[in-house]
Amino acid sequence: MKETLVRSLSGLLYVALLIVCLCFEQLLILLFFVFGLICMAEFNKLIQLKSYIPYIIFITLYIVFGYWHAVLDTSKGLNEFTQILMVLSIFVELFLIKDLFSEKTIPLFSTKRFLLTTFYLSSAFVFLILIANYYKDYNPNILLGSFILVWVNDSFAYLVGKNFGKQKLFEIISPKKTVEGFLGGLFFSCIASYFIATFTETLNSTNWLILSIIISVFGTLGDLIESKFKRQAGVKDSGVIMPGHGGLLDRLDSIIFAAPFVYLFLRILNYVS
Repeated sequence: MKETLVRSLSGLLYVALLIVCLCFEQLLILLFFVFGLICMAEFNKLIQLKSYIPYIIFITLYIVFGYWHAVLDTSKGLNEFTQILMVLSIFVELFLIKDLFSEKTIPLFSTKRFLLTTFYLSSAFVFLILIANYYKDYNPNILLGSFILVWVNDSFAYLVGKNFGKQKLFEIISPKKTVEGFLGGLFFSCIASYFIATFTETLNSTNWLILSIIISVFGTLGDLIESKFKRQAGVKDSGVIMPGHGGLLDRLDSIIFAAPFVYLFLRILNYVS
């Protein structure tokens, strides 16, 4: 009972902090900067990387993309650099998906560790800020909707899997995840997408439906990949910063992995519209 209460209070504090900061662009940029540094520390511990270089790369990328307009007073060049970052990030994540299914352990040679910290982790926080600026001017509704879809997917995947789950999804990596749980999370995310489209007045219901599928699928893959990193490191959680939940990376792994694909979908929408 006490553990459930601590877990609930910790989760509510996290959600409340995120929602409050979403209302103010500069607060959100600061929050994700802090979140990024914490996740970097947790991830470096998982992959046993003792170097300050990933932090320097993260700070550089974050400042460049987060404050491009403020520093240079122009968007010239931003679009091109963003596309390059997006392509590299998606390629790195596709290789992580390959490693998830084809390798007993994810190879962690020196170069790959720096590629992961740059294009798997650092770039994700850049894309979260870019998603919030999808309309050129700051509008957090798409980002908030994306987080809500992650929360709905995770919650109903757990509830459906716990009560009806029989077939294991990826037992060797995450014994508690089931196919029924995954499908339940996906189904309720699709349902939630209709209400998000109705109340946020951002994208239409069809586009939010597609986003719900993208977030459910790639969010689940991101969760499995982080679980594989933890299994290789021999730990249950990425950290202890959130009582009852583990590390911050444990809470953000889904949205971190899905972020480049969400941003790609938004870019495609912008191109065809």
